[in-house]
Amino acid sequence: MELLLPAESGLYLNHNNVIPNGHFKKHWQNYVRTWFNQPARKTRRRAAMQQKAVKIFPRPTAGSLRPIVREQTLKYNMKVHDGRGFSLEELKAAGVPKKLAPTIGIAVDHRRRNRSLEGLQTNIQRLKTYEAKLVILPRRAKKVKAGDSSAEELATATRVHTCLLITREQLAVDLVKVPDEMKSFNAYGKLRIERTNARHIGARLKRAAEAEKK
Repeated sequence: MELLLPAESGLYLNHNNVIPNGHFKKHWQNYVRTWFNQPARKTRRRAAMQQKAVKIFPRPTAGSLRPIVREQTLKYNMKVHDGRGFSLEELKAAGVPKKLAPTIGIAVDHRRRNRSLEGLQTNIQRLKTYEAKLVILPRRAKKVKAGDSSAEELATATRVHTCLLITREQLAVDLVKVPDEMKSFNAYGKLRIERTNARHIGARLKRAAEAEKK
């Protein structure tokens, strides 16, 4: 059976099929995500940070000290960022007991392994610098224990937001004036000649050996 529609409609259907009447964009309101609470969330986050700063005083608000690590793969390994925690080898070399470290604001990651001597030395020096600047307040003002800071250090102590910021080294670039002989040098031609020499070196050596025998 064939279904023929009026010519002015421009539709001609063969066989007994359903007349096309697509219902698209159903319930599109259910798939729209709104973000009208963004300004209120900003205010709420700021208030929460201020409350946290008061609660953990005088510890830094940015959290524990973390090591300097490099990002993975050859594409990103020139970038550095803060890691999860210091390895046990780094803590041992810096003279920090692994159980004491979390109590004085040092993050520990027992799963990390040091693959680079340079990275190991960098984090050891980071720990030593932190220890030199660390001020440990006694739990009780009248009862000072071993390891607590002296009264002089407590008097001059100041609170910081972040411990030892990680900064990326800026490599120095030396500008050199290009001489005339370098400008006139045809690098592309030189590369082509050397490629040709490398390709024919075997045949040339063989030819030279045969000529020497004769």
